[in-house]
Formats: sequence, C-alpha cells, structure tokens
Amino acid sequence: MNVALIPLRGGSKTIPRKNIKYLAGKPLCAWVIEAARSAASIHAVYVSTDSPEIADVVDSLDSGVEVLCRPSALATDEASTESVMLDTMERVSFDTLVTIQATSPLLRSNDIDSALTLFDRKRYDSMLTAVRTKRFYWNDDGTPLNYDPLARPRRQDFNGTLMENGAFYLTRRSILEQTRCRLGGRIGIYEMAEETGLEIDEPEDWARAEQLLIETHGNGNQA
Repeated sequence: MNVALIPLRGGSKTIPRKNIKYLAGKPLCAWVIEAARSAASIHAVYVSTDSPEIADVVDSLDSGVEVLCRPSALATDEASTESVMLDTMERVSFDTLVTIQATSPLLRSNDIDSALTLFDRKRYDSMLTAVRTKRFYWNDDGTPLNYDPLARPRRQDFNGTLMENGAFYLTRRSILEQTRCRLGGRIGIYEMAEETGLEIDEPEDWARAEQLLIETHGNGNQA
C-alpha cells in the first residue's frame, strides 16, 4: 500500500501563510495534493498540519484527503520532516510512504507513478528525487567537487551532477522503523525535469514558480 504524506506546517517566516497562499490561481498546497490524488499508484493521501486554518483550506478542496492534526511539538522550526513521518507511521498503515513537499508545486502525478514503478522494479528501500545540473562545484578550500580542472570536460561531454530537488521521497515502512530516517537501505534516485529543481523558499522563488505554472497550465488549471 502506497500512502502519500504532505506535511503542511502553519508557521512560515519568509512567506507568511505560504502553504495556503494562492499561487497561479489556487493554494500552494493544492498543486501537490492534486498531483498525489491523480497518481494511480497512490492509495491514500494524508496532510499533517498543526494549523486549523490549513486544515480548513484542505477540507475546502474536497479532494478526499484526510487531515492528521499534528502535535505542536512537531511544528517548531527545529522539528524535522522525519518526526512528522514517524508520527504518521504510528497512526497510518502503509508499506511505502511517499513524502511530498508542498514547496515543489511543479510536481506532476506521472512523476510519482514513474518513481514508484522504478522503486518496485529495482527493489529499492528508499528513493529521492533529483535534477541533473551541469555546473562545476567547488569546496570552500579550493578543491573541486565534481570534475577535474586538468581535464575540464566540454558541456556536451559532461554527465553532470544530480542535485536533490526535494519534491518527494519514497520510504519503505521497514526502513523508517529501522533507521528513523527518510533515506536508508538501498537508495534509488528518480531524475526529474530541470525546472523542478525550483523549491519555494524565498519570495523570488514564488514569482518564478507562478510564472512557470501559468505558462504550462494556465491560471489554476492543472493538466
């Protein structure tokens, strides 16, 4: 059984009320909720929140999503996503947990389905999503991270580096129980389109995401 979990905390300092603020015609959280609900491989979708206001917005979407009221101790700036996953594990039955971040509104249902297909076919224990970048990276001490300066590759010959984009994570229940971490055991990577590397953390990210969503889906109409 594949269960989707969407953590939606009430507090947000850089973008107030971020998770329910309207983005391209609908609340931010609605974009990933719709993607999860449209994924054929997802059997149930849960939202974990500490905010009655967010719970009301989720209920108003009439999407069939169940809201889990999160303890306030799991809604602080210091609380980890893992703590929310563990709280959900105690309350919900699943074989694989698909933890989706609302800050990745460019997520689409086919990404979730394709990732789960790969996950099962390769028999991974956990999986992260990533985008490929062909930039050259360096450490603070002046040492290269992902290429040899003495044999600098041409861009067309450079395989690049996979950058975690945080869109969603797949975790088998057994791994979460053993490690108490979203990633463990045999880890797989699902590569997503370059534009999904955008995560909404700052106001400038919001403007860019809105532009991309309107270009691809119109004002609030998801394909």
